[in-house]
Amino acid sequence: MAEVVIYTTPICPYCARAKALLKRKRVAFEEIDLYDHPGRRTEMIERAGGGTTVPQIFIDGRHYGGCDDIHALDAKGELDPLLGIAA
Repeated sequence: MAEVVIYTTPICPYCARAKALLKRKRVAFEEIDLYDHPGRRTEMIERAGGGTTVPQIFIDGRHYGGCDDIHALDAKGELDPLLGIAA
């Protein structure tokens, strides 16, 4: 199974939607809540190549964007292989 990290805030509907997709796929993920850890926002921006919005999602250390991006990957059938989910 892939290592998934998602930067979030609790009031973000896109964060909730992205986490729901990962949960439906039964994928464990590390959630970094920027309200609880505001000092990690700079880390997120650097890792995301300047991305300042949440969620920012990383799979095995590679940045894949936000909620719409992982839903698009899922629609194309490309998310499961990234996550290490067998077809």
